[in-house]
Amino acid sequence: MSDAAPTLSADAVKLLQGLDMASVATIDPDGKPRQTVTWFRHEPDGRILINGRLPRRWCANLLRDPRVSLSLIDAANGYTWLGLTGIVDEVVDDVTVAREHIVELANRYHDNNPDPTTIASYRSQPRLSYLIRITGVYEHFED
Repeated sequence: MSDAAPTLSADAVKLLQGLDMASVATIDPDGKPRQTVTWFRHEPDGRILINGRLPRRWCANLLRDPRVSLSLIDAANGYTWLGLTGIVDEVVDDVTVAREHIVELANRYHDNNPDPTTIASYRSQPRLSYLIRITGVYEHFED
């Protein structure tokens, strides 16, 4: 079995570079699925960066079990969506770096003008970043 990431189509890359949020599914300790919606960033190395605050359950789930799936739905056309499966292959537990990641995401999603009070809050929280290696791609792009 190859460790190479699946090839993403141009449409998939376009959706990943947009500002739609990702629905992230993890697995609770009892085997039940758990979902959350979060900001993300498609990294130059092909991985997906997400960031969360402890002690949220989905964050703890990823520390215990690195399997994850993400879905992105194009806000302009709900029939256009992208599903990804993956493995968290790196956890950034350096709180200073993880806090900067959430600030970068806030700037990405708020046109470089996020609320300063919110940014100050992010910089005081226990945060982790997760880098997800894509293992599967499921595209649905209407013509």
